[in-house]
Amino acid sequence: MILNHLWGLYAHPVEEWHTIDNRHESFKYSMSHIMIIAMIPAICAYYSVTTMGWSVGVGEPLRMSPESALMLCVGMYFSLIAGVFLLGYLAHWMAHTFGSKPTYTQTLELAAYTATPLFMAGFAALFPVVWFVMLVGLGALAYSIYLLYAGVPILMHIPEERGFIYASSVVTCGLILLVCIMTAFAMFWSSGYAPAFSH
Repeated sequence: MILNHLWGLYAHPVEEWHTIDNRHESFKYSMSHIMIIAMIPAICAYYSVTTMGWSVGVGEPLRMSPESALMLCVGMYFSLIAGVFLLGYLAHWMAHTFGSKPTYTQTLELAAYTATPLFMAGFAALFPVVWFVMLVGLGALAYSIYLLYAGVPILMHIPEERGFIYASSVVTCGLILLVCIMTAFAMFWSSGYAPAFSH
């Protein structure tokens, strides 16, 4: 069943990593997990920015036109999916340096399940107040990093000492990817595709 590891990653993460390691899923399964879970921030952001508006301080909430919001959220959806696939590729490439020889599907599982809390944090967009969304996002980021450090020794079969360095390298790559995605969005907006706001 798609998303069947979701509860375990929150309730008993270490045991769930062992379950994932013992029962490696197919590439198609991992891809389905990513494509479903990435819908959460995209759909929630679209709903909140077109119906409720975002509160960024004093004044009326900011709302986008449905067309601009759709373009932004579709872009977000595919960027999130591409980011996970790239992170999986980088994790696969780096694993050989640390004496591990996982398949790409294994590193994609690591990237997909590690990113899950960040995608789940998309529900926070249903209460579109910037400080609240940032707080939830930081909590999700912290838990994603914890999942990564807990999962690397189990899934990649790397000793904990080397696993810590490997996980730190993956975190660094993930943060660089995040900055690259944000920069790409900023460049896209400055090229004449800035969103249209409605009142």
